[in-house]
Amino acid sequence: VDRKEELAQALFDHIPVGVGSEGVIPTSSKDLQHVLEFGMDWAVREGYAWAEDKEHCEEYGRMLSADPEKVSARAKKRGLPQLATQGAGNHFCEIQVADEIFNARAARQMGIDHVGQVCVMIHSGSRGLGHQVATDALVTMEKVMGREGIQTNDRQLACAPINSVEGRDYMAAMAAAANYAWVNRSCMTFLARQAFSKVFQTTADDLEMHVIYDVSHNIAKIEEHLVDGRPKRLLVHRKGSTRAFPPHH
Repeated sequence: VDRKEELAQALFDHIPVGVGSEGVIPTSSKDLQHVLEFGMDWAVREGYAWAEDKEHCEEYGRMLSADPEKVSARAKKRGLPQLATQGAGNHFCEIQVADEIFNARAARQMGIDHVGQVCVMIHSGSRGLGHQVATDALVTMEKVMGREGIQTNDRQLACAPINSVEGRDYMAAMAAAANYAWVNRSCMTFLARQAFSKVFQTTADDLEMHVIYDVSHNIAKIEEHLVDGRPKRLLVHRKGSTRAFPPHH
């Protein structure tokens, strides 16, 4: 039986979408502090994620360098009502069907083992909270650039020395925003599981709705690379060029 329309409507009913959309998962200021600090550990504790989900999530869904105190009150105010929301722009929640398998071994490892298998892809991030973290940092870093004599050809490229107070504060706030994003997607996964369960009248566990992977596509992290033949620790900002490491890497 074709259930496409029914499933699409169920997802639309369960997951808030659009500019300024507000979440259906009750979140207090204390909850938000824990989300920013503990990431997916909070979602697992509160029952919004399966413990195994963390195994398939970058950083196990928590950056330990996060410091909620480095996130402004304005950013927290924007993020508080938006947990478990998709947002607008190019964010989406899409039901997909595997119509061809190119690498059977890799597909099997990920749990996509047959043509016709249904998957759900979610693209969303840290919502208004992350946007405000970036906006706050731009203002701060513009001042640092004047102090340090740094020049760029675009305001959006504002920066600060990594080991400066401003640089360290931004990294701690960005990590907190990353934790928020992982929780946001895990809570959307929870709502997607609910939607499928409702349509098919069974549990998400019986439907085998396991997370394949969760990875950030706009984040800066310390990585080790060869530079002039020698290993060097670098801060790499990846935008849409994320690494594809397996669990436990």
